[in-house]
Amino acid sequence: MGKWDWQVFLEDPGGKIPTYWQWLVSAWGWTVSVSLCSLVVALVLGSLVGVIRTLPDSPWLVRFGNAWVELFRNVPLLVQIFLWYHVVPKMFPVMSGLPPFILVVFALGFFTSARIAEQLRSGIQALPKGQRYAGMAVGFTTPQYYRYVILPMAYRIIIPPLTSESMNIFKNSSVAFAVSIPEMIQFAMQAGEETSRVTEMYMAVTVLYVISAMVINRIMAWVEKRVRVPGFVVAGTGGGGH
Repeated sequence: MGKWDWQVFLEDPGGKIPTYWQWLVSAWGWTVSVSLCSLVVALVLGSLVGVIRTLPDSPWLVRFGNAWVELFRNVPLLVQIFLWYHVVPKMFPVMSGLPPFILVVFALGFFTSARIAEQLRSGIQALPKGQRYAGMAVGFTTPQYYRYVILPMAYRIIIPPLTSESMNIFKNSSVAFAVSIPEMIQFAMQAGEETSRVTEMYMAVTVLYVISAMVINRIMAWVEKRVRVPGFVVAGTGGGGH
């Protein structure tokens, strides 16, 4: 193996970006943007599906929630990316004008929502039944009971698996290269071809992935420590990453 040349990151790749280092930082920004937007979609949809899977008097909603989880959890993410990019715009022409970034966010968000829905369901079912009876005793409606009693507790006890999902969604964003999103894998492929310094490019991208995942881990560990409910351990929700 030849000698590594890290000064390649100071070279001019041409175009609008002065150096490969700045190109890498720009690619990292795209990766973070895809990850954060997808996480928001996943949390919103996953929370909704997770709640309806625990409604005692709505069997049809429970079946819908179960079908959602099984569908998006069992289809490979890369296949879902291509379905959103190639198939969905043909089925729904109104979406044909959406940029690839939005389609990738939908694909990654829907994929992760199935996992979050399962974790939230486990968190809700881990709570004592007395919580429900207490809510009924004070006259809460079902939405009020979930909003003020169940969800604040459930979210706090599923932070460990949410930590794993936050890290996973950042790593899974690498599939966005398949539809030409200029994230870090796309950078490594293009810059490696231009400079013939593939090792340096992929090593730099790997280091950024590791550092970013560790930062996410530490942030979520801090949040968990601040809001943890003593004595609650949710089995089978994927474990925390700290």
